[in-house]
Amino acid sequence: MNNFYDSPFTSEHQHVFLGDGHETSERKTWSVIALCSVMMVIEIIGGSYFGSLALVADGLHMSTHAGAMLIAALAYTYARKHAHDPKFIFGTGKLGDLAGFTSAIILAMIALLIGYEAVARLISPVDIHFGEAIPIAVVGLLVNIASAWLLSADHHHGHSHGHDHGHAHHDEEHHHSDDHADETQYIQSDAGTLALSIFEDGVPPVFRVKQLSDNDLLLAEDLTVVTIRPDGLRQTFIFAQHDGFLESTAAIPEPHAFDVELELKDTQHILHFEEHHNHDGHHHHHVDATDHNMRAAYVHVIADTAVSVLAIIGLILASIFGWLWMDALAGIVGALVIANWSYGLAKDTGAILLDMNLDQRLLNKVRAVVEKNGDQVLDLHVWRLGPGHFGAIVSLTTNKGQVIPAFYQRVLKQITGLSHITVEVHHQSQ
Repeated sequence: MNNFYDSPFTSEHQHVFLGDGHETSERKTWSVIALCSVMMVIEIIGGSYFGSLALVADGLHMSTHAGAMLIAALAYTYARKHAHDPKFIFGTGKLGDLAGFTSAIILAMIALLIGYEAVARLISPVDIHFGEAIPIAVVGLLVNIASAWLLSADHHHGHSHGHDHGHAHHDEEHHHSDDHADETQYIQSDAGTLALSIFEDGVPPVFRVKQLSDNDLLLAEDLTVVTIRPDGLRQTFIFAQHDGFLESTAAIPEPHAFDVELELKDTQHILHFEEHHNHDGHHHHHVDATDHNMRAAYVHVIADTAVSVLAIIGLILASIFGWLWMDALAGIVGALVIANWSYGLAKDTGAILLDMNLDQRLLNKVRAVVEKNGDQVLDLHVWRLGPGHFGAIVSLTTNKGQVIPAFYQRVLKQITGLSHITVEVHHQSQ
């Protein structure tokens, strides 16, 4: 007998996997486009009026700059407007990665053009109008610095702390109150799904038990926990009723490494706890929340800034010492820098677009959570749906006949970064 369960953690089965601060990034990108467009118009009109070909050329270059930003801005806007569109099976979270990959290709083409022009000038030097070229390069640098500041201002940190992006939480209180749990063990019992954790958020370490399913209310007198230390020492814990959970009346001595006998009415469950020095290490680790769309826009601006700096240095040295080749050499170095950034961006975004497994720790964590109670993972896929959001498809086999897929969904949804889980359970014949 096989059971199937699919959960995106929403009451309306929505698939919204946009990055944290999506709308803020969208506004910042449009601001950079406005700045570049104004500068482009000023340079083209000014260059035409004063007869400066270099100024017109820089204005046209600024238009390509604005065009690259436009890709990022349109991607943000489209992803936001179509975030709830059911035609996008796993949401629009990857649209930023597609825009980032496109920008990486454009950056590679720019690097080739700059490199080609630089080599051509190295072979056949041309006269440079230093009085015109240096001020224009400085103005271009200032615009790029302003653009970089706009894109980086209040830039959000690059990791996720939960499923806070357009998803309804079934157990919001539970999700936050166990953030400082040393470890959480899950039990499928006659009282439904139970979560046993060591809780120590501002208090001496105690056991907490939460009932995660809608069975009859679990009473404190129905539950006993006995810890068995490696040296054989046993300690019995009794529980008191609190609002929404049961808590042991005695504190747990260090270290937190022991076997646990959880006695519930007439049944007994054997569990194992291990010492974790880093209390965020069990369910909470930093998942990849990199916004590659913003990264692409930022790389484009920084690449332009680097080229401007190199151009200014090359022009100044060429004007002082007559080294016309310095300008061309600066162009070659700039092309190599841009090509390197382009490669890194294309590699990272391409991997996401091809659904490569990018977080081995998250994959191992999912496997460990499923298999620690004796079940076996048959097939497992974990992939990125958007910044800070991962999907998981888990197929497993169990000899616990009463366990339903919803049990594993509740267990796995405690793992930071998993925003959509599909579970298939194969029950072994008894």
